[in-house]
Amino acid sequence: MAEVTLLGVGRMGSAMARKLAEEGHRLTLWNRTATSAADVAAEVDGVIAASPADAVAGADLVISMLSSGDVTREVLLREDLLRALRHGTVVCDMATSGVDTAHALARGLEPTGALFVDAPVSGSVPTIAAGQLLVMASGDEEAVRSAEPVLLAFAKRVAYLGPAGAGQAMKLAVNLIVHTLNAAVSEALTMVTSAGVDAATAYDIFMDSVVAAPFVAYKRAAFLDADTPVAMSLSLTDKDLGLITGFARHQQVPALVAEAVREEVARAVAAGRGDEDMAALARYLGDETGR
Repeated sequence: MAEVTLLGVGRMGSAMARKLAEEGHRLTLWNRTATSAADVAAEVDGVIAASPADAVAGADLVISMLSSGDVTREVLLREDLLRALRHGTVVCDMATSGVDTAHALARGLEPTGALFVDAPVSGSVPTIAAGQLLVMASGDEEAVRSAEPVLLAFAKRVAYLGPAGAGQAMKLAVNLIVHTLNAAVSEALTMVTSAGVDAATAYDIFMDSVVAAPFVAYKRAAFLDADTPVAMSLSLTDKDLGLITGFARHQQVPALVAEAVREEVARAVAAGRGDEDMAALARYLGDETGR
């Protein structure tokens, strides 16, 4: 069994911790909000670290699931953490941190002898619980393969995509589709309910039509019931869309739909819906149109 450190134990990180504990891995946890780490540590019989540097000392695998690329760089490139890393430790960033962050981490960690893996994921808390997460890994291929047996505690597949940054590029491509599809469903529901069709009935039609993608099925409850627990907030959606559109501009490729969706999501966040689920975009649009 491996010595695994988790930096960031929010919704996704805590779900990963539970699956890793089920497989018998020994866990050390650190979170910027210490009470959250304490709750998860009690559940998984893990150790709470006082600092990120303390957390990584002695780890075979470090998994980072922090909220943004800025926070990830701030934590993983701390001088005390870099000194604490062992030669050969695999440092695996599994958050949506952006391509620039992946490149910065690869450069910053190289002198330590630690091995960097850029490995964002596709899925959610229920996906983790089912062991069905998709990992889009890049970086040192040997490091990816050494981490794979541990990651398969919660993943169905670890896909290797090439040098560091390729994983983040793939995740941004996936999320471009996810976020534009979320906006399309939101707009479609607003349009059809404005014509007097019941929202649940309309969703049944979506699910029986050619648009019945897994995402549409998974988000049904969130679209129809405002009390459904948040899976991904509109604020995080806005963050992702910023990364997507910024990367598209850097690559000089079109992302016109993503740009328009980003504007729509930004308006919803500005209206105070940032902490709500991404499906709340439909409720925001309904409010805006008086529906």
